[in-house]
Amino acid sequence: MFKRHPILKYVLLRIFNYLFTIWAAATVAFFAFRMVPTNPVDAWVKSLERQYSVTVPKGSEMVAYYKEQFGLNGTVWDQYTHYLNQLLHGSLGPSFINFPTPVEELLMRRLPWTVGLLSFSILIAWVLGLLMGTIAGWFRDSVASDWLTNLAIALSQIPPYLVAIFLVLIIGYQLKLLPTRGSFDGQYAIGFNWDFIKSVISHSILPALSIIVVSLAGWTLSTRSLIINILGEDYLMYAEAKGLKPWEIMTRYALRNAMLPQAMGLALTMGFLMSGQLLIEILFVYPGIGELMSRAIAVFDYNSMMGIILLSVFSVMTASLIVELALPLIDPRIRREIIA
Repeated sequence: MFKRHPILKYVLLRIFNYLFTIWAAATVAFFAFRMVPTNPVDAWVKSLERQYSVTVPKGSEMVAYYKEQFGLNGTVWDQYTHYLNQLLHGSLGPSFINFPTPVEELLMRRLPWTVGLLSFSILIAWVLGLLMGTIAGWFRDSVASDWLTNLAIALSQIPPYLVAIFLVLIIGYQLKLLPTRGSFDGQYAIGFNWDFIKSVISHSILPALSIIVVSLAGWTLSTRSLIINILGEDYLMYAEAKGLKPWEIMTRYALRNAMLPQAMGLALTMGFLMSGQLLIEILFVYPGIGELMSRAIAVFDYNSMMGIILLSVFSVMTASLIVELALPLIDPRIRREIIA
């Protein structure tokens, strides 16, 4: 059957790999956390005992109740089957840091902040990186291209959180132009009103810039490399022979050919949105997924940590699956390889 329908085989194999990877990630995350010699309930009780030096009446009954709620009773295998049963029913269990709020509800509250910040930042960096990389590659022998390339190489080696610290010190504290903490001013009501929207934008500029600067350098370098590799191709020489202007050849031919792999790279990068930018969100006290992860780690909140990991794996694998299924439709060379 598959010999007669190679496209169907290709699609089913990619879907199987997609589902298997998500299951494997969930399993590895579960057993990895269970190897830690404590759990959120025991850690919480010990913290209370150290802090107040008291024993809570009927404390053992309370601990047993919380362990049942968090699926910590029974053997590891019992806990694993309970965990998988929860996942199949669309539940990630209660969050310890916001008990009894379900983890999925907590993630949905944080997700818009992370997706809004990162998608905006990545798209701006991608567009600017395409343009700057194309110019740097097309005019590769110019002084401006050398300066731009060297600057991009230097910036690409700097972690985003160092850029964030620099921006906070200069723009936030020295010039006092933009806020440096939170996602909006508490004096404004949350909703589609201009005061709230303006506050959200002003609070997001510094963390967005921290991500854009470093991401822009990476996109610039990769686009420059793609442009240089296609210089001298027959279709460019043919376009030049037709009398097209250099600017038209650069934008209509060179840039368009470089956009395909860069678009695929953008799709995969978007898949990493769900994991957030941990250090950036902590530094700016931004209420996204990354900041939630840091709070969950501090109290060994298994359910929240595993929920964030699964969300990240799911988004990356979904983006990868979409790219793999779209490639045969976009690139005829891949389609011919599948059919052959």
